[in-house]
Amino acid sequence: MIFSYSQIANFLSCPRRYRLRYLEGWKEKDTRAGLLFGRAFENALAALFRREDPGAALFREWSQYQECDLVYSRGDSWRSMYDQGIKLLEIFVGQDRVAIRYPRRNLQVRVEERLSATSQFVGYIDAYGYLDGTRCVIDWKTTTARYPEEPEGLLALDPQLVCYSWLTGEPEVAFVVFVRKRQPEVQYLRATISEDQRREFQELVTDSVAQIEAAQFLPHSGIRFPQNPCTSCSHIGLCLKNQQLIENRLVRSPGGEDLAWLDELAA
Repeated sequence: MIFSYSQIANFLSCPRRYRLRYLEGWKEKDTRAGLLFGRAFENALAALFRREDPGAALFREWSQYQECDLVYSRGDSWRSMYDQGIKLLEIFVGQDRVAIRYPRRNLQVRVEERLSATSQFVGYIDAYGYLDGTRCVIDWKTTTARYPEEPEGLLALDPQLVCYSWLTGEPEVAFVVFVRKRQPEVQYLRATISEDQRREFQELVTDSVAQIEAAQFLPHSGIRFPQNPCTSCSHIGLCLKNQQLIENRLVRSPGGEDLAWLDELAA
């Protein structure tokens, strides 16, 4: 079996959702404009470091969705997001704080960690590079809100950065955050992950994988006001047996229908 950060994060959030997503094949439909724009923008960044035209790359990638029926956040449109992307690229180039050497080798790098004879952990690192001259693992983010920077050291608690540090063995990690707002800006957030944090994350992965392999998929209810994780979960229609919600939000990939062996294992 192959595991990733997204899988472990989904399992820790709600084991039942993990089963629905990764075993039964219920995937969220690709209609969220923000998610698709993020992918297009990452391709534009890759073009920039390959010394190609990043603006042309952004237009090429993002224009695929110009006529699609996407779900936009309030105030967003295809054109406004494209304009924000161009402005963010200009800001990023002008600040010149990130360097990626040998971009064809150091962008979208697949990293593997063997967990057992039958399982491994796989991650895709956005970039190995230098932020303000310091070598680190870099992850690109596109968002509509700034990431918090206080209190000092907060970023070192981010589980995704801890995961990438564990997976690569690199203590220095960073988010480069492209903030889409009326006045776009780029945040450069670097953290140092300790050896203890990497060891603890490995223990977390080992424990989670053991529960997954034992088919322990108990649901975690998120209906707790004022925060309601269940209401924002794409799989809520399956839990509520609401066919309309299922059809609106999900699509099922082939091969996820015959899971009787899981129920036998859990018993």
